Amino acid sequence: MIDHKALKSPLALSLAVVALVSCSSAGEQSAPAPGVERELLEGEPFFGSVTQLTFGGQNAEAYFSSDGTQLIFQRQVTDEVCDQQFTINIDGSDMKMVSNGLGRTTCGYFYDNDERIVYSSTFEHNESCPVPPDFSQGYVWGLFEFDIYTSKPDGSDLQVIFDGPGYDGEATLSRDGSKIVFTSVRNGDLDIYTMNPDGSDVRQLTNTVGYDGGPFFSPDGSKIVYRTWHPEGEEERAEYLALLADKKVRPSRMEIWVMNADGSDQHQVTDLGGANFAPFYHPDGQRILFSSNHADTSARSSNFDLYMINEDGSNMVQVTNHAEFDGFPQFSPDGTKLVFASNRFGEVQGETNIFIADWVEPGAE
Repeated sequence: MIDHKALKSPLALSLAVVALVSCSSAGEQSAPAPGVERELLEGEPFFGSVTQLTFGGQNAEAYFSSDGTQLIFQRQVTDEVCDQQFTINIDGSDMKMVSNGLGRTTCGYFYDNDERIVYSSTFEHNESCPVPPDFSQGYVWGLFEFDIYTSKPDGSDLQVIFDGPGYDGEATLSRDGSKIVFTSVRNGDLDIYTMNPDGSDVRQLTNTVGYDGGPFFSPDGSKIVYRTWHPEGEEERAEYLALLADKKVRPSRMEIWVMNADGSDQHQVTDLGGANFAPFYHPDGQRILFSSNHADTSARSSNFDLYMINEDGSNMVQVTNHAEFDGFPQFSPDGTKLVFASNRFGEVQGETNIFIADWVEPGAE
């Protein structure tokens, strides 16, 4: 969850592409808009081809169905209507809204053999858009009153599976569908939890003061990769806790960490500085893709690229080479494609769209 309203700098703009909105009614289907193949950029040897799937507005956090034929993602078309959940075929056709058009949503995911989806929404607390925080304290994200819901992929049979005061979001599932991993403030800090798909057996995995979030399971479900920032020293800790009490968090510093699925063996993977986020495991279960602005963390820069690194922190390589934002990578279930969000080929400054690439391992036949 990233807030995009009232942005003051290119850095804030590129950190904020997750807050996405639609102005359609629930279940309304757009006209088919097949994807457009785009030219390959220099310095992107892992891509065999790149196809743009969405056009206009803000689109991000696209994740595959288990059969690899569809994506669920967040979409914003206007500033007046909050982020809503959409599905689309991987060729760019049959885009339709599947959330109810109320409040604000984040982080959709398919599960149960694509019979259901899960996402977070604020609509039961307020059917209007949450008021974004001002930036008098610098660039911050608002921790809105999200609860976690499930529905059928067409939006019907909407049910809440996890609620309570404060922020509950960023829910994703293990590949076998047996566990949901998510971020919550239910115990007074931003920590990572797991639960069963029906909301039972809730277990807290992290407990160090600071932001732990954006979790994803490894392909075999044995590990969880996530982003984190733990304040150092009393001054940083006091600032973090003060912002948290005001339902805000500052996202400009984050690193990638890994832990076992039961919360044991928590350890740091990256030590790059800047904002490193949106980690996702390579299908081999040994490498991790993520987005980072560590190469230029100045306020003037909006450049986030995708990188890949071994789980032990070695052998980092750059995957994308676009001058603005690239983020939110996810591999298709068969490992042949990578979906990501990018500012490339946007018609207006800061426009973010969904792209899908054929994945190529350099040197492989």
